[in-house]
Amino acid sequence: MAKKQKPTDSELEILQILWEGGASTVKAVNEKLNEKKETGYTTTLKMLQIMFEKNLVERNENERSHVYKAAINKDDIQKLLLDKLLETAFSGSAANLVLHALGNSNPSKEELTKIKELLNQIEKERK
Repeated sequence: MAKKQKPTDSELEILQILWEGGASTVKAVNEKLNEKKETGYTTTLKMLQIMFEKNLVERNENERSHVYKAAINKDDIQKLLLDKLLETAFSGSAANLVLHALGNSNPSKEELTKIKELLNQIEKERK
């Protein structure tokens, strides 16, 4: 992506569908969106066209129906959104962000194990 820009909430929903399901037609994306809330086909089409112009998705025009796929990596967007959230809501404090995230959710045993492993890895790297 030439310029990293923060996708809107609606664009992020569409990107999530494309990251999970891979390249998809407008119809397939629209059907997934409709599982959560009523969304018109033309609205989905317009969103994908705007996202194409913003370089958030790529479009294969060789098919009868255009097929769209995410043009940006999920990890890159997560990092961009996290960095913005960290700076704006938590004054750059990773500790406050993590404490709020853990305090406001109910992490599974597997998630807690992963968190402990990451903390151990960070401690080893700093020694």
